[in-house]
Amino acid sequence: MQNIKRFRTGLIVGGVIGFWSGGSWGILFGAAIGFIINRWLFNVLVGEKSPQALFFKATFAVMGKVAKADGRVTEHEIQFARDVMIRMRLDDEKKRQAMEYFSEGKQAGFDLGSVLRPLSLLIQRRSAVKIMFLEIQLQAAMADGEISANELAVIQQVCSFLKMSQEEMNQLLSRMQAQQSFNGAQSSQVSIEEAYKVLGVSSAVEDAQLKKAYRRLMSQHHPDKLVAKGLPPEMMQLAKEKTQEIQAAYDRVKMARKELG
Repeated sequence: MQNIKRFRTGLIVGGVIGFWSGGSWGILFGAAIGFIINRWLFNVLVGEKSPQALFFKATFAVMGKVAKADGRVTEHEIQFARDVMIRMRLDDEKKRQAMEYFSEGKQAGFDLGSVLRPLSLLIQRRSAVKIMFLEIQLQAAMADGEISANELAVIQQVCSFLKMSQEEMNQLLSRMQAQQSFNGAQSSQVSIEEAYKVLGVSSAVEDAQLKKAYRRLMSQHHPDKLVAKGLPPEMMQLAKEKTQEIQAAYDRVKMARKELG
């Protein structure tokens, strides 16, 4: 009954078309076809097969796979998953769903391809969305302070499914590690060195190239652009936090250069 109400537009439109083309039997046939098309469109655009739904499921299922890579899921990894849910401001139903996906991912023999193949098909030309997805998984892998060989192996599988090169993964990993060090830096010297790495440039880079790198990263992580390309709206806060981190690194570099004259 719920499905009939949800897809009644397809039933009505299909029925009307069927009536004009085939009378009484046409109504039934047209309504059935209309219902099927309406349901398919719903699933693809906003339902379980939409980019947002596939991204959401893959995020937590892969997170579970990464957490279990070393044989056991640590409290730090569980807390990271919970923190992501809080930062996403999920309601109770969405939290329950996310934990189900996380639990599914940590099961022995979980097939990464089951969630990554359909996602890859939808975002294969959306590099910014791929980067955001991988950043979340790298953060999950670093939740306990470092990335183990087994966790890195899972990350490499993820890159393979998403058609991201080894070089792209290494560059992103370097930036993520630098971000972690930058956030926890105890001295200004460490802070400036890591700030350059967060931006993906060397300290010898010219001002123009520095600004170009900064603008590219800000564009890649722009929340509205990411949502338009398939990022679930709930993850907009994560994208906002990322732009804030990039901004902080850029401001630190600019300040250091200004002090040097």
